[in-house]
Amino acid sequence: MDNHLHDQASEVVADHGEVQVSGPDGVAVSLTPDAAEETGTRLIKAASEARQQLVHQHSAACPANLNHRPDYS
Repeated sequence: MDNHLHDQASEVVADHGEVQVSGPDGVAVSLTPDAAEETGTRLIKAASEARQQLVHQHSAACPANLNHRPDYS
């Protein structure tokens, strides 16, 4: 598995009954419409889970009882 974290979305096109995905570092895959739909569903689910993990990491690092306003005194 590619250990690089990418912040750009892959390009996705439909071509002659295939869904073609091209991404960073030369990633390329062709999927049937059914496989593309299932992959899309899985991506959305995993993206939601990852976003929640980031929220939990942030809240653990910044407890709610801390005052985050700058001190201008």
